[in-house]
Amino acid sequence: MRASAARLVLLVLPSVVTLAALSASVAISLAAQERTIREATTERVLEVASSLADLPEVREAVAGAMSAGSPSVLADAADLAPATAILQPIAELVGEAAGVYYVVITDDEGVRITHPLASERGVQVETANASVLAGETFVGTEVGASGPSLRAKVPVRGADGTPIGMVAVGVLESQIAGELDEAVGALLPWAIGALVVATLASSILTAAVERRFRRLDVIAAEHAQMRRTATALREQSHEFSTRLHVIHGLLSRGDTDEARGYIEEIASVRRPVDPGGDEAGDDQPVLAAMIPTVRAELQEIGARVRFDLDLGRGFDRGFDIDEGVVSVVSNLCRNAAEAGAANVVCSLRNHGSRIVGSVDDDGPGVEPRVARRIFAAGYSSKTDTTGLGRGLGLDVVRRIVTARSGSVEVGRSPLGGARFAFELEAAR
Repeated sequence: MRASAARLVLLVLPSVVTLAALSASVAISLAAQERTIREATTERVLEVASSLADLPEVREAVAGAMSAGSPSVLADAADLAPATAILQPIAELVGEAAGVYYVVITDDEGVRITHPLASERGVQVETANASVLAGETFVGTEVGASGPSLRAKVPVRGADGTPIGMVAVGVLESQIAGELDEAVGALLPWAIGALVVATLASSILTAAVERRFRRLDVIAAEHAQMRRTATALREQSHEFSTRLHVIHGLLSRGDTDEARGYIEEIASVRRPVDPGGDEAGDDQPVLAAMIPTVRAELQEIGARVRFDLDLGRGFDRGFDIDEGVVSVVSNLCRNAAEAGAANVVCSLRNHGSRIVGSVDDDGPGVEPRVARRIFAAGYSSKTDTTGLGRGLGLDVVRRIVTARSGSVEVGRSPLGGARFAFELEAAR
């Protein structure tokens, strides 16, 4: 359970790390962009306000409006009309050129001389900062008649340096938010592109990790199969040794019939119904004994086998069919029957001291993608219902022909199934 959880974490971790890193990068970029926009806006409104406050036209017009009202009786729009006529065009021109929402100029009591809305002219500002009218500069966000805005307020000074009014320049917070949305829109394609690239990279990494896990699973399964096979072979070896002792005892006492009956019982051997005319000669006793045994074994499975033998005179010079060749033939025939073949044909020829043979069947054949793996120890396309391990026969064949300077290959048979062709040195 812990191993499965750790495996899941390792598979998901690359994607999680990638998405987290990308999200953090986008968030940092947006925060930096917002800070940059706000700092640039602050510098702009402060520069516009300072420049206006220093204009001689603004100073003269504001100075002329000082007599229009007093702290007890504030000037109104009519009182400030002459100054408004001079300053409003300047305010509108500067505001449009600088890209700010409003430019407001007030008298020394904070009464608006200019404003984008005519109804607001001659009205005292709601945020009449006494500190600004006292000579200090203010920069910050305040809520006014037009809503929250980032504004800069700079005092207008007279000829003697005394504050006689102020210039307020503001940009609505909604405008700043709009600029941020535009920045996000410009950043979004890059973020999506980065997300796609990061997703592909994490997918490739995850696939590589998963491939590694699958390879480890296969290795672990093969090791487990080898352990089961080794255990089964040890048990079978012990049982086989015991049976050999029984057979040896029966033969030592001369009980040939009892020994034959015991062998037939433990090996489940029965006489073939149709032996056919493909028996080996008397000069090859091992091969002659193998043919009826293989035929009977395949009949038990439900298949028929035919032998095509052409062993020439070369074998008269001391070469013979031994148990190695018998093991190759019997394993290949049994493999064909177990794979689903109904008919099996085994051919044996000799070329001097080498034996050349083939086993053809009409079964389902061998897929090309598994042809290289079928001779590996423990590999089998059939389900192991015994628990003793399968996939041993073809490995035995491979080891025998390799040890005898031979080879074995699998291909397509004329019968429609698989053909196993082999050659190896004959025994002396």
